[in-house]
Order: sequence, then structure tokens, then C-alpha cells
Amino acid sequence: MPQPTPLVHSLFDPATSTYTHIVYDREHGHAAIVDAVLDYDHKSGRTHHAHSDAVIAFVRQHGLTVDWILETHAHADHLSDAPYLKAALGGRIAIGQHIHRVQHVFKKLFHLEAGFATDGSQFDHLFADGETFSIGTLTAQAWHVPGHTPADMAFVVGDAVFVGDTLFMPDVGTARCDFPGGDAHQLYRSVQRLLGLPGETRLYLCHDYPPDGRKPQAMTTVRAQREANIHVRDGIGEDDFVARRQARDATLEMPVLILPSVQVNIRAGHMPPPEADGRRYLKIPVDAL
Repeated sequence: MPQPTPLVHSLFDPATSTYTHIVYDREHGHAAIVDAVLDYDHKSGRTHHAHSDAVIAFVRQHGLTVDWILETHAHADHLSDAPYLKAALGGRIAIGQHIHRVQHVFKKLFHLEAGFATDGSQFDHLFADGETFSIGTLTAQAWHVPGHTPADMAFVVGDAVFVGDTLFMPDVGTARCDFPGGDAHQLYRSVQRLLGLPGETRLYLCHDYPPDGRKPQAMTTVRAQREANIHVRDGIGEDDFVARRQARDATLEMPVLILPSVQVNIRAGHMPPPEADGRRYLKIPVDAL
């Protein structure tokens, strides 16, 4: 019996150019949320939950049961709001099993507390490459797609794939590879795995940074990527891609929110533990990057 076509509702956060996706089975009412966003003002350090409240409103309006809150990777450009969504809607917070490699690097960089575990145990579940899981009656599979970071995952749900930062819209290209553990050769191979899917496969993006004259878009297709992606369209080989990607990365600034984001996202969206005064603090290492 063929599985139902997954439906996807995408919400865009203009402050971070991030998409949060809700993938669900309308008939049976189960859902997963992909890449939650916490509203964070880096100038004041204040947080709020307007973006997540819109996610919650959609889930409740449609009577959905949330099975999973999925992270494609430990993002460097926004803070995850997964714990807030879990408290409101339930579901298991999950990421790829290689998150321990990212945690190990950044525990040292931020000189985190001795008790911070680098085994991924902050998450409810760690996916292995090729692992299958269920969203109600929808069958999904987790794919390890390293390159942007060592721990990136894509989630394949029928003809819909949630690719994280691995790919952007064809006129934007692909993810950068200059973060710790990034590798342009690995990214090229990960992208080729994704682009080996049927041409009509829907690819849902974590971000869109549209050029002037185009509105943000949440989704593209394998066919569109193969025909027009400025970095990895058909005919661009691995060595050519790596040379272009490395040259491009050498010109890029660090994301505005990388320092607060990574500290929170390697904790599955939780803030650091409170200090003696009862406040929680994010660290800014000086001259470390």
C-alpha cells in the first residue's frame, strides 16, 4: 500500500532567513517539525517565541500530533527553539549521531562546564545514516550528508527531502565548508547523493537568501538544482566545485549569530546552566576564530 503524500507547511523567519517546516500526514494527523527557530536579539540578549508560537498555532489548528522535532545540524545562524516546542507539543528532539564531533570542538572553544557531555545525550535521539523512522503512517529516512559540518543530516519523507544547509536555491548555490570539520569534497558527494533522487523530488531548504527581485522560497526540486545550481549543476565536477567553493569561502564573514547559536544548538536548544547569580550566560571568546 503506497504511503500518503507528505504535506509540508513552511514558515519563514526574516530575521535569520530561516525556514521551519512542518511535515505531516493530513489523514492520520501526525507531524514532524524541522529546524525550529528561537527569536533572539543579539544586541540585547533577549529572547522570545513569536516564530515558534506560529508553528504551535498551525499544529493545533490542524489537530496534529508531533512525533519528532528534527534538527538538520547544529546551526551557526540561528538558535534552536526545540525545547519550547517540545514543552508545548511533545515530540522527540533528534539530530544526527555525529553531533558528538561538533560538541567536542566547541566545548573546547567555549571552555564549557566540565559536566557538558560530548556524546549527544542532550538530544532525545541520534540518527544513524540510513535509519528509518515513522511520522504517523509516513515512513522517513535519515541521510548523513556531511560537508557543511560533520554532522549534517537530510530527512527523506516520501517525495519531500529536508536538506538543511546542504543546498540552497539554484541561484544561491550550496553551503559553505569552512566551519570546523567542514569539507568541500564531502559536500560535493553529499549533494550528488541528493541529486541522484528523481527529478520531481521536492527539496525543502533551511534558508533562502534571494537576490534582488526574488521573494524567499522554501522549496526547489532535484531537476531545478541539476539544471541551474550555480555551484553543482550537471557538468560541474568535484575538483571544479571544490576550487570554487574554497575560493568563495575565503571571502565570507562569520555568520552574525554563530557564537550564541552554536553554544545553544549543541545543547539541543537549551541555554547553558545558570551561574551562581541565577543568570544564564553565553560566552564570546575573543580572538578565537
